[in-house]
Amino acid sequence: MTPQLRIPSTARGKQITITVNGIPVTAHEGETVHAALTAAGIYLLRQTLSGEARGAFCGMGLCYECLVTVNHIPDQRACMTVVQDGMKIRTHG
Repeated sequence: MTPQLRIPSTARGKQITITVNGIPVTAHEGETVHAALTAAGIYLLRQTLSGEARGAFCGMGLCYECLVTVNHIPDQRACMTVVQDGMKIRTHG
């Protein structure tokens, strides 16, 4: 079981479910894909052509290190994409 990484005293949006690499993951409306993945313990988002692991770096859409596939659309920035119920995400790690 993944430890709870969300701050319990913080108000959150409605609990929803997204699918990451075929596995259901709990998220909350208003969170970014990056926040939901981090809270679920998923840090590896992609690999470079040479095999180096990459995850979120800047968290504000400038570096493009957090690229994932969202609903079959490649190269979406996880730090800038807000989760939606039923969203399908694929990391490239």
